[in-house]
Amino acid sequence: MTTATLNHSETLTREQIEQFQQDGYVVIRGMFSSEEVRELRDTFMQIHARAPIGNFYQHASEEEAAGDPLKLYPRVMHPHRFDELSMRRMLDPRIAAVLWKLFGDEPLAAQSMFYFKPPGAKGQALHQDNFYLRVNPGTCIAAWVAVDPAVRENGGLVVIPGSNQGEVFCPERADSSVSFTTEYVKPPAGLSEMPLDLQPGDTLFFNGSLIHGSYPNSSRDQFRRAFICHYVPASAKEMSHWYFPLHDMAGSPVEREATTDGGPCGTETKGPH
Repeated sequence: MTTATLNHSETLTREQIEQFQQDGYVVIRGMFSSEEVRELRDTFMQIHARAPIGNFYQHASEEEAAGDPLKLYPRVMHPHRFDELSMRRMLDPRIAAVLWKLFGDEPLAAQSMFYFKPPGAKGQALHQDNFYLRVNPGTCIAAWVAVDPAVRENGGLVVIPGSNQGEVFCPERADSSVSFTTEYVKPPAGLSEMPLDLQPGDTLFFNGSLIHGSYPNSSRDQFRRAFICHYVPASAKEMSHWYFPLHDMAGSPVEREATTDGGPCGTETKGPH
């Protein structure tokens, strides 16, 4: 596993960039401080407590959830559209510095998300992010910030190193008994799963073609909260319209064309995942 401790006045080394290009991901340990992590956690627990928040976020009642923890604590999609801290974190200059190195190009922000993943929650089947964002030319990069420890017991992440070298596949049907999403991408022959253990403040950057997913949260009392953003290179000419408006890392809106192809399945119309 490729990890690094990032001096905030520096960016990635050539060796780290080459490892990202080879394996499709890199982990920056302690990129965000404990105070910054606590601010994210407290903000989103307050968002959950305040829900419903317009058309942006709502969750089921205990009765409506009928024992499904993900109905009680659904993920928050595009919180930067209504929450100032989310916009600041999405555009954080430390993230921007890493993305410049990984893209070799100016990064544009496309999406923010927050996952609560409470105890008992299902995992997410193996998938590829650019199946949804459909960036062309190029691909997206995710920045996945751990807000709690993310380990196997509470639903940590799994990656398929080297799968970034391949194409974006049309997925199969996922096993709904363990995954809350419906798409599953089978690892290519010769490649295998690798679990990643992350601690609060660690940030995982990964390529949009990298096959990845997560375990169910089998713990009794541990959330596995995470703040996740997706970015695209400025050289991209088109992508899925579900992620508009894009923003440059100074916060200004940026326009791109909406992709009109059908994706790897031929008729793909899916939006934020």
